[in-house]
Amino acid sequence: MHTPAPEIFKAYDIRGIVGQSLTVDTVRAIGQALGSEALARGQKTIVIGRDGRLSGPDFAAALAEGITSTGIDAVDIGCVATPITYFAAYHLGANSCVSITGSHNPPEYNGLKMVLGGETLYGPLIQDLRRRIVAGDLARGTGTLTHTDVRAAYIERILADVKLARPMKIVLDSGNGVAGNTAPELYRRLGCELTELFSEVDGNFPNHHPDPSKPENLEDVIHALRNGDAELGLAFDGDGDRLGVVTKDGEIIYPDRQLMLFAADVLSRVPGGQIIYDVKCTRNLATWVRKHGGEPVMWNTGHALVKAKLKETGAPLAGEMSGHMFFKERWYGFDDGLYTGVRLLEILSRSPDANAVLKALPDAVSTPELNIKMKEGEPVELVERLKARSTFEGELERITLDGLRVEFADGFGLARSSNTTPVVVLRFEADNEAALIRIQSRFRDALQTAWPGIALPF
Repeated sequence: MHTPAPEIFKAYDIRGIVGQSLTVDTVRAIGQALGSEALARGQKTIVIGRDGRLSGPDFAAALAEGITSTGIDAVDIGCVATPITYFAAYHLGANSCVSITGSHNPPEYNGLKMVLGGETLYGPLIQDLRRRIVAGDLARGTGTLTHTDVRAAYIERILADVKLARPMKIVLDSGNGVAGNTAPELYRRLGCELTELFSEVDGNFPNHHPDPSKPENLEDVIHALRNGDAELGLAFDGDGDRLGVVTKDGEIIYPDRQLMLFAADVLSRVPGGQIIYDVKCTRNLATWVRKHGGEPVMWNTGHALVKAKLKETGAPLAGEMSGHMFFKERWYGFDDGLYTGVRLLEILSRSPDANAVLKALPDAVSTPELNIKMKEGEPVELVERLKARSTFEGELERITLDGLRVEFADGFGLARSSNTTPVVVLRFEADNEAALIRIQSRFRDALQTAWPGIALPF
């Protein structure tokens, strides 16, 4: 039996370098493990979708081969955004799916995001797939493979739910990711006039990296807004489950501020609802949610973890600083950048000035996500030392559900260990520059005391 490299089994997905740690044989074996686990859960069918990466077709074929060898049926829906694969699991009644995607990683990567019986696999559930492969704990049977296209059904489902109050002119940047084969049609039919950027699906990503969480990847959108008559810019990541938003005058509206707009809208129909957000988000969110009659719930970072919390609580909405938004109200609760953009336009179309609505959202002085690169295992150790040994002058509250977030009267500092790479993630926010500098200084002292000689990115 083929033994897959242990390092590809990550916290939220399976991911590796094509032809090295992630091969056709590996993907076939993972298909066998998934099919076996699906059988154990009483499932009958797994939907397979893939993003635009060059290795996608071969991996989809191998995955289907592995799945059907266990007696589970596979439905291949072709090259589609990850959220369309999630949608297909509902639409086709399968409740299980795999998206073959490298998300926002460089072109040489690919991976798998997996859902079985409506549950997103993460942590121990992903490790158990490897255990099955190594132990040979694999079912045998004969399943069937069929092919279908659900993109039209996905578009119709959205258009039946969302209406714009007025036509809008927008810049749409798909970054040569897979969103480019669906988003332009969806937004045109919604009533938008488009300036399209990089809609051609190309796994080499020849123009810019498809990761809208990095400001440098939004420069083309900003340029198009400056030189055209569009009132708003939207940009998608490589597999279409995250969204970047830019105002007419070039300001990036980060996801925690987007979430404020969505929260106010959703809470107008679901009074008292819980709004879930991750530990990296602005402290302005809690105040905003309470002001609009909701209950703020801070939670761990990670799309699979947020989805699990959404399911547990029945909350109507959740969001992450990374750009994943989860609408349970009127939608299915999975992260979907295309649908998030549609909901944004629905709200903004009610105003004659979309720019003004976005810029009026509460803001603070903050840093982007800062990373301390370390050796495997060291980030967890550093964060544990910080929790155990550090005190911060002026500390009002410490939140330890995911790393260490220290709240001050005028801001916060965060240090958490990434679940995907060996880095400590830092983020700082404050009411003004002086407060930001002071909070960073307190964290600098604590980090250098906890780990002498550490190289800091601030």
